[in-house]
Amino acid sequence: MHNRGKKSILGVLVDALDYEAATEFVLRAARERRGAAISALAVHGVMAGVLDKEHKFRLNHFDLLAPDGQPVRWGLNLLYRAGLSDRVYGPNLTLRVCERACLEKIPVYFYGSTPEILKSLREALAIRFPGIQVAGMEPSRFRCLTCEEKRQLADRIAASGAKILFVGLGCPRQEVFAFEFRNVLRLPILAVGAAFPFLAGRIAQAPLWMQRAGLEWLFRLACEPRRLWRRYVFLNPAYAFLLLAQALRILRFNEEGTSPHREILFG
Repeated sequence: MHNRGKKSILGVLVDALDYEAATEFVLRAARERRGAAISALAVHGVMAGVLDKEHKFRLNHFDLLAPDGQPVRWGLNLLYRAGLSDRVYGPNLTLRVCERACLEKIPVYFYGSTPEILKSLREALAIRFPGIQVAGMEPSRFRCLTCEEKRQLADRIAASGAKILFVGLGCPRQEVFAFEFRNVLRLPILAVGAAFPFLAGRIAQAPLWMQRAGLEWLFRLACEPRRLWRRYVFLNPAYAFLLLAQALRILRFNEEGTSPHREILFG
């Protein structure tokens, strides 16, 4: 396992670790019935923290932020000589955690996406991991939850017997969810982005060579240009510029952020 701890990327504290270390962190928290907020963070996730001080505060209070995007991994290697040979891609991390959960008979819960995608996800996981214990699946409401709805959701997850919660609400909503539920639920909450539709076979993933070259964004932009063009046209160049400025010590990035003045309760 490779884990060099938290490192500042534009003021966001990302963990310089590999798949094995991330997977073991999740499973250990599950065994210990310990609440933990975990996310696999790509460029969009990092820039969400850079542009929003309250969100930076949330991210920097996560138990673990894995480098999902290749540019985030490159940033860790450039700035800190982290020696990471691969990123920690959310869908692959989900599969690794599910495999270990199946072997150790640890029940898992999935929250987010649509009923149709969750149905396909359940079928795909049952084929890949026969005997996996899915304690529950619940689609997103695609709106903010009320305080009562939050309490009821937490009660349902706790009553299900789940020991690991996967959340697929998209960035940054899923990170807000994990931050707000981390002290409510005694289990690791793993925000995994588009892992649900990818693993369900509802959205195509970029070819492996594009993923390794850091060009997954181009593939996704070609597939969903109207939804994603702002994210990639503006945020990717901004990230590259700011990372270079950090590497050259032209800019320094504060890691503190601002404590959120209220809960947002995404669901």
